[in-house]
Amino acid sequence: MVERATDPDDLLVVLSYYSPYVSGLTNVARDVAEGLAARGRRVRVITTQHDPGLPRREVLNGVHVERAPVALHLGKGAISPSLLPRVKRATRSARLLNLHLPMLEAGVLARTACIPTLITYHCDVSLPPGIINWFQRMMIDASSRLAMKSAKQIVVTSQDYADHSRLADSLRGKSVVVPPPCHEHPPGSPTFRQSTGVHIGFLGRIVEEKGLEYLVQAFRRFSDPDARLLIGGEFSKIAGRSVIERVQSRIGDDKRVQLLGFVHDDQVADFYASIDIFALPSINAFEAFGIVQVEAMMAGVPVVASDLPGVRVPVRETGLGRIAAPADVGSLEAAIGQLISFPGNTEQGRTTAVKLYAASGVIDQYDDLVESLSAGSAAAR
Repeated sequence: MVERATDPDDLLVVLSYYSPYVSGLTNVARDVAEGLAARGRRVRVITTQHDPGLPRREVLNGVHVERAPVALHLGKGAISPSLLPRVKRATRSARLLNLHLPMLEAGVLARTACIPTLITYHCDVSLPPGIINWFQRMMIDASSRLAMKSAKQIVVTSQDYADHSRLADSLRGKSVVVPPPCHEHPPGSPTFRQSTGVHIGFLGRIVEEKGLEYLVQAFRRFSDPDARLLIGGEFSKIAGRSVIERVQSRIGDDKRVQLLGFVHDDQVADFYASIDIFALPSINAFEAFGIVQVEAMMAGVPVVASDLPGVRVPVRETGLGRIAAPADVGSLEAAIGQLISFPGNTEQGRTTAVKLYAASGVIDQYDDLVESLSAGSAAAR
């Protein structure tokens, strides 16, 4: 049966950046939106046109995407004056509004929405020192608090992160733990492997919060000429600023460290099949979970993760890895050395990771939230 244009959207998703932009936040929003669309839900996304070459409207894997032109980029933020009126119009024919935070406009959007609001709170904003960044952080936190006050429910990735968040008091009483959807990749081939030595891998954006300089320094303390550190990740199209030059300076002339650039989705399984240890050396609260570390676990690869709220949770719950102090070269070196000597029960850890974090189960939880929270909304009647 052909759907009428007037049929209400089950879910209206609003966020600053959306696919094809790649980050943990955008990947979660995309996977949830597409997962619900695949189950027959009508899902619409309103976001910014962060790249002028992107179409204003399109359908991506069953999800209707609308992009508002950007007037100004401020650090990692994209300012779009037309975003608010677009969302306001769209709420008139939707059952539930899903805001992905942090987002500067979130407070106004939640307060003026005529339908129930579900917030997905990804992380606290962490910016370098400076009066402008301090003001930006304060504005975003204030907006988040205002949005949370109006929300029906708030999704957090872990109770650990929620308890340690700057906004813990606003999260308390409304939060529900739903981890990010993580994908179990099919078995891959070790096409990235270069020698018989231990291979350590990282996947993610080459940005400040990932702490890659510390990982490079820790790796360089290992003298094995056959050891390799494989760093895969985007650094040319990053909101804010990449730290690729800083990472390259730490690498120096060590040919054992390889910068792979962006690793495409169809290569990720091969990447995991090529490494012995995955490292997530994040250093601040912008990292709240680390989907890539869980997907490595699902491939049977043990993980070294930073001892940060949320980031340490998958290692604690699966037992597949070690936890290292953030921004601590010696602690990273020690954790890597322990995993080289004793990687642990990889099969048991892999099974636990799939059970706790597989995308299908996460989409089930979001589907239940959409059904329960949108009941009684004006567009649902």
